[in-house]
Amino acid sequence: MNKIEIKCVASEGAVIPEYKTSGAAGADICAFLSEPVIIKKGSRAMIPTGLFFSIPQGYEIQVRPRSGLAAKNGVTVLNTPGTIDSDYRGEVKVILVNLGDEDFEVKNGERIAQIVVAPVTIGVFEQVSSLDETERGAGGFGSTGK
Repeated sequence: MNKIEIKCVASEGAVIPEYKTSGAAGADICAFLSEPVIIKKGSRAMIPTGLFFSIPQGYEIQVRPRSGLAAKNGVTVLNTPGTIDSDYRGEVKVILVNLGDEDFEVKNGERIAQIVVAPVTIGVFEQVSSLDETERGAGGFGSTGK
């Protein structure tokens, strides 16, 4: 278990992230709104959470969609997974997009996404003049026949 420090404006109604089951990898996060937000079909909105994190160096928090919200309403996280870096101290906001057939109302306290704490591996980039050969080579999208 990794300790993640969190500042939550709970006195104003923000909700601390919560794992809903003992085997859940993601903790649900909720909207923190003074009034409901309507996301028109085909549109997006940045939804505040009232949450601020201090993430240990070497870790990130990934923001991911909630499958129920996507399956039932066509609402998902636009930049998924979103990354909250260890040196970010601002409020976490979630970009929701409505791909459903109807406008969607986001209410205060509604579960809008989930967060996963994950280790980060830092790459060391080294410029070279050529790369090793592989069976796939430079084959891109669809190159494996699927």
